[in-house]
Amino acid sequence: MSTRQSTLPKITNLKVQNYRALKDIELKDITPFTVLLGPNGSGKSTVFDVFAFLAECFEFGLRRAWDKRGRAKELKSRGCEGPIVIEIKYNEPSFPLVTYHLSVDEVNGAPFVAEEWLQWRRGSKGKPFRFLDYRMGKGEVVSGENPDESDSRVPSPLKSPDMLAVNTLGQLADHPRVVALRDFITGWYVSYLSSDSARGVPDAGPHERLSRSGDNLANVIQYLSERDPERLRSIERALCARVPRFERVMADLLSDGRLLLQLKDAPFDTPTLARFSSDGTLKMLSYLVILHDSNPPPFIGIEEPENFLHPRLLAGLAEECRAATERTQVFATTHSPFFVDALNPNEVRILWRDEEGFTKSKIAGDIPGVREFMREGALLGQLWMEGYLSVGDPLVNGGAPSKDLGKIN
Repeated sequence: MSTRQSTLPKITNLKVQNYRALKDIELKDITPFTVLLGPNGSGKSTVFDVFAFLAECFEFGLRRAWDKRGRAKELKSRGCEGPIVIEIKYNEPSFPLVTYHLSVDEVNGAPFVAEEWLQWRRGSKGKPFRFLDYRMGKGEVVSGENPDESDSRVPSPLKSPDMLAVNTLGQLADHPRVVALRDFITGWYVSYLSSDSARGVPDAGPHERLSRSGDNLANVIQYLSERDPERLRSIERALCARVPRFERVMADLLSDGRLLLQLKDAPFDTPTLARFSSDGTLKMLSYLVILHDSNPPPFIGIEEPENFLHPRLLAGLAEECRAATERTQVFATTHSPFFVDALNPNEVRILWRDEEGFTKSKIAGDIPGVREFMREGALLGQLWMEGYLSVGDPLVNGGAPSKDLGKIN
């Protein structure tokens, strides 16, 4: 791991309970670049949505994120009672590992925060210490740069039980560790990119960062051409290496104050309008804009990056994702063996549904024989297609693990 990478904040563990198919699952030792693999309906998109749900709770409020997903009726695991629990372990440089726990339930259709706390362990043998502890909008927090058990606890009731304490108190300078976690979560980029959205003609005005849908791609190109032309050249060079005949991208100002995104390809002098460009070219351009950000979001989530892209481009895209982890953490889902071919076994989490219908997970490298095959030159995607992974293969035991793969925890 590089020195730069070791200074970045990152998620190391994710634990989820009672969230749709995620009745009880924990992803441990999450790598800087992590990819979820599994059959349709295995829970990949649900894990992805956990990050989106948490980010939306901080950005728009719990009620909006809850209602958007159909409330408890659609959100809670089928046949299960009790709250939804999301717990992340978050590694902030130069500080102990922080655990953030959020427990949400519902009464009469209205969500409330049943429990929310932050804790860390000071020293390898120290007891876990909660420096933020809330239930139903009431609780206390320990302020300061390095909150300790000997520090005073300050009761700080919230206005409503559906408010998140970290989101509220994280706006106050008195609580720098809470501020750091709030800034981390509100900075996440959980992408639902659409090539159709990128074809729009938005109002002019430079935007530093791509929206989740990609509908401001022209605005970001305007920003780069005006304020960071070298980064734009870097993106264009990367796209040239992957899209035949592509030369450059531009955002032209129209007389009505809108932006027209255009892409020039050789040997023609006249560029092509984005509305007539291929889906794959626009998707690859959008991914490169995100991944080449010199100050990217602290966490980037990309769902099924292979959509609309030629299979031969996917290994290069995986390498772009891995290179970006020098500056951020990247989390993706995929169905493509060509994308998986470029991954190492520690980066892949395979998901499947057990006999009760709930999601289970296993690291690809923990499947017997996988590392040995790869040392002999096999690629992970090839092993998957040839049935050696078995776990997560929809044509083998319905995606469940074979008995000869050893015990799966």
